[in-house]
Amino acid sequence: MEAWLPRSLLNLPLGSAIPSAGFEGLSPVRLHWRNGHLLAPEPLPDHVDPPEWLVLPRLAEPHVHLDKAFTWASNPNLAGTYEGAMSANCLEHSTRTRAGVLERGDRALHLACSHGLRALRTHIDSVGPGATASWDALVELRERWSGLLDLQLVALVPVSHWSSPEGIALAQRVADVGGLLGGVIGPPYRQRPLRRDLQVLLQLAERSGCGLDLHIDEASVEPAIGLVQLLKLLDQQQVDVPITCSHLSSLGLVPVAEQQRLCERMAEHRVQVVALPLTNAWLLGRRAGTTPITRPLAPIRGLQRAGVRVAVGCDNVADPWFPAGCFDSVALMASCLTLAQLAPWQRLGLAPFTTASAALMDLAWDGVIAEGAPADLLVLKAGSWSEALMRPSQRRILISGQWWNTEAS
Repeated sequence: MEAWLPRSLLNLPLGSAIPSAGFEGLSPVRLHWRNGHLLAPEPLPDHVDPPEWLVLPRLAEPHVHLDKAFTWASNPNLAGTYEGAMSANCLEHSTRTRAGVLERGDRALHLACSHGLRALRTHIDSVGPGATASWDALVELRERWSGLLDLQLVALVPVSHWSSPEGIALAQRVADVGGLLGGVIGPPYRQRPLRRDLQVLLQLAERSGCGLDLHIDEASVEPAIGLVQLLKLLDQQQVDVPITCSHLSSLGLVPVAEQQRLCERMAEHRVQVVALPLTNAWLLGRRAGTTPITRPLAPIRGLQRAGVRVAVGCDNVADPWFPAGCFDSVALMASCLTLAQLAPWQRLGLAPFTTASAALMDLAWDGVIAEGAPADLLVLKAGSWSEALMRPSQRRILISGQWWNTEAS
């Protein structure tokens, strides 16, 4: 097929001429595939008609909550507050069933696949009455969708839980299924107990071989206190498992000079970040009767400048934490034009949705279109980035060299 391809995602054979690119950073190429893998991409000559399609690799979603997706209707949070979301979440969790998680999760993964995702990392409420049902259902869904989607599982608990015997047992169960350890770190902060609990978690992650993905500093107050405590511990002990800080919203409220020092320390310790603009913009910075002008958001550009790997995720979909969403990374890109001023025609604007997300999730393929790469493509009916982002685009999904039939799946 002939299509536009972001030049930052194009890797041609050694000695090939550098292809031309328009003002949006797109190069016209001809793509071939055989036996589930791409052959060498061929730049199109200037005299041919411009392509009508825009090609991306199938994308990776670094942060979702499949266990609670589509529960807004039964457990809404009409005030749109963090506290209201937590209260509604707890009510839903108390009645959560394996069958319900299976049904909602299957619906979510079908949407994700049809929108062009190849991998998702889901955080799972892992203490309380609905925990076992959620894990059983999502482990089953991971097997059910194997070959179409890679599903990564993260245990979401209060960070203090890992210091208990139940937490140690949970860590072993998570390790047995190849999952990650997570935790919630937010205000009000009790810094000495927090540092103790974090130290236990870091040691537990090392022993179990599980990576870490923390909900940290998702707040409008006490900026970056959780991050500061984490960095103090990393200064004192070596941790070899990968560490991801999800949200990190309040870091954006720290004065610029101090913020940059923290970003540089994160880079030294190879701490990665998942920014979550949609849910954070909805929940945080609220004051009754006012329109928020400054909203907490991970400082994506500053983190990138410091050398920190940053991915962007959709977080919640139609649950008490965020009422909208549809597991569509292209729609997320469009939202981030305004929320984070990320432009996909710039390399650092596109990377959080493509190569950085794939690397953060440690996927086998980095998402670069090259000879030998998987023939896993998201094909949009669009001749430019603007066309792709201005409306829901017609799309086709190529998986291992075969077009995926959304109706038959």
